[in-house]
Amino acid sequence: MFRRPGRSRSAPRRRAAVVLLAAVAALSGVAVPAHAEPRVDPHDPQGAWMGYSAGPGERAPAQIPAGSVAGTDVSGHQPQVDWGRAWADGARFAYVKATEGTGFRSDSFAGQVQGAAAVGMVRGAYHFALPDRSTGAAQAHFFVDNGGGWAPGTGTLPGVLDIEHNPYGDTCFGLDPVAMSHWIADFSSTYLARTGRFPMIYTTASWWNQCTGGNPDFAVNNPLWIARYAPEIGPLPAGWWYHTIWQHGDVGPMPGGQDAFNGDFNQLLAFAG
Repeated sequence: MFRRPGRSRSAPRRRAAVVLLAAVAALSGVAVPAHAEPRVDPHDPQGAWMGYSAGPGERAPAQIPAGSVAGTDVSGHQPQVDWGRAWADGARFAYVKATEGTGFRSDSFAGQVQGAAAVGMVRGAYHFALPDRSTGAAQAHFFVDNGGGWAPGTGTLPGVLDIEHNPYGDTCFGLDPVAMSHWIADFSSTYLARTGRFPMIYTTASWWNQCTGGNPDFAVNNPLWIARYAPEIGPLPAGWWYHTIWQHGDVGPMPGGQDAFNGDFNQLLAFAG
């Protein structure tokens, strides 16, 4: 296993640095710097952020569940990815961070997508939601306009709304469950109108049940990407009885998140459209 980049400080010190940045931003009226991307709390078994990978010794390596297709998710935390190595290690799909809020575009996005495509991976983009900054529609448009679109026959997976614990402040971004549900619906319906597909939702069961009040409505149309770093997937968020992708770890052979598509490769291609 090779060492992942960006892991020179301890997790508590990194979390403190992000909180400090947020406090300074609040006082100055300036947004948190674009490269202060969220990182996982290694002490929270469900506290996972996409595109993150833990350093050596922080977690036990994860194993892909039997009968699944291995994949990975990456962000600016992995600016240089050996995609050939990832393919050799079994990855057949990759999700890449494109945007956050309405002010952050990942500098690594284009190169990462091109690298994944070059080795034959099915690939897609994800958006890190900041529901306290702007409307769901505004963030969906920003996502689609900056790499998060989808079209049939292009080898791309549908875009993902990454909505989870707020790394910059209040867990639920200061929204009550009704307002949060409206925000997610706004993003989802706008993405559907722009691309013809509903976005997949990446979340944890604990965050979803707390911050949407256990809203089951999104399970009707939005595929689920569940984050759960444990030997078993555990209970799904309210409403879903089936998951499409399971992010089961942040340490393993893949360059970023350790992901598993719930099906075989032909089903993965069908999901990509």
